[in-house]
Amino acid sequence: MTTSTSRRAVPARHRSAAGTRRRKSGRRGRLALGIFLSFLLLVAAGAGWIYLKLDGDIKTFDSGGISDDRPAEGSSKGENVLVIGSDARNDGNAALGGGDVNDIGRSDTAFLLHIYADHKNAVAVSIPRDTLVTIPPCKLPDGKWTTAQPDTMFNEAYSVGETEKGNPACTQNTVESITGLRVDHTVIVDFKGFAALTDVVGGVKVCLPQKVYEQDLKPKLPTRGKLLFDKGEQEVSGQKALDYVRIRHGIGDGSDIGRIKRQQAFVASLMKEVKNKGLTPTKLLPLADAATKSLTVDPGLGSADKLISFAMSLKDIDLHNTKFVTIPWRYEGSRVAIVEPDAGDLWAALKADRTLDGKDASGKKKASPSASPKATPTPVSGKGIAVAVYNGTTVTGLAAKAAAELTADGFTVTGTATASSQDHATTVIEYGPDHKSEAQTVARVFPGAALQPVTVNGINVVVGESYQGGATASPTPTSVPKDVAEGARSADDNPCSNLSYG
Repeated sequence: MTTSTSRRAVPARHRSAAGTRRRKSGRRGRLALGIFLSFLLLVAAGAGWIYLKLDGDIKTFDSGGISDDRPAEGSSKGENVLVIGSDARNDGNAALGGGDVNDIGRSDTAFLLHIYADHKNAVAVSIPRDTLVTIPPCKLPDGKWTTAQPDTMFNEAYSVGETEKGNPACTQNTVESITGLRVDHTVIVDFKGFAALTDVVGGVKVCLPQKVYEQDLKPKLPTRGKLLFDKGEQEVSGQKALDYVRIRHGIGDGSDIGRIKRQQAFVASLMKEVKNKGLTPTKLLPLADAATKSLTVDPGLGSADKLISFAMSLKDIDLHNTKFVTIPWRYEGSRVAIVEPDAGDLWAALKADRTLDGKDASGKKKASPSASPKATPTPVSGKGIAVAVYNGTTVTGLAAKAAAELTADGFTVTGTATASSQDHATTVIEYGPDHKSEAQTVARVFPGAALQPVTVNGINVVVGESYQGGATASPTPTSVPKDVAEGARSADDNPCSNLSYG
């Protein structure tokens, strides 16, 4: 062993006890530092391994199925995340959800989560599976695109192409078409992932308005079967949690609307559990591990660091400021129809980052009164746009009134007539291929109008009862419709409140 000659050796008899102690202490310090650094390296290596493992578990869907005809980036100041609950039976899910393992993928539930730009507020808007919508063109497994499907149940968008894993891109296209909001991310959770999440958090508090039996979950059973849930508050996880969110029949009117209310209460309770445990990377990793094994996401969230970073960005959102609502709706036979202009007002409020009570949640500092000039309506120019106008009501002369307003704004009206049905509550603007941008210009003349793609060429305006005439610039609503705001659930609400419909 070599020795250093850079300093002289000190005879042992001249070394003080204190010096000896300092040397021993220094050795211990260097040893401790070495152990600590080694520990950090091991932790870093372990974290790297965990991230690699998570990356390996995350599945993404084909972004090639996302339409090119979509709302522009920045159509809202906050972020919009589409969450789809899939009842696909593949990949081990049949054991939990029942059904044929070779069946096609279906969406059991869906909501659009709007995260306000201030990152202190959020609202989740549920879309009932039975809602009648126009499913826009969607990509099939062979690469071809479908034609638009009007008056089709919303959950059928996920089944376009009839594959076992479903078609999340088609559901995203449909949501963007309905709302006019750009979906920034889409997340699909299946049975297995859902059950695993509830296990990791140690159970979720739920409430039942009555006792629930097997027959309530499986209506085809000849007898009511064994008791699944007692009435009142209880804690569930795994299969039990899955049974809770799937129950539809036997509670209230047995509708999907009632089930949505219970699902909203469940998600609120799950969020409460996650928040209580603390949104830190250490706490998130077990959740992420459980979730990613059965998560499918868009490519923008397709890595562990992106997924965890996104989750961490939500940590400052207060439970009370996290709201759950359902898209404005009414029954149309056994199906659900979207109510306008209420739905349009809701989407406009989200675009403007207005909370349910009308507060500005854009995160921008408010300008002083003297520095904020009054907004003046932007005039509409219809030059070069041809429109046919139809009266969709029993009010005489409404089509002529709308035609005169369009003409005054420079549109070319090709004709007026009575629509095939006169029960339109709100105005609908139908547009053929390659006419969406022109239809959006027409929509500025009819605040709250719904845009609907059709296969015929050109643009048709079907005037509804809500049309008053003379209003060409729709002011940004200060709040969403009263019924929507008053029916909202906060994530910190009592789990036993507002659990059924009918």
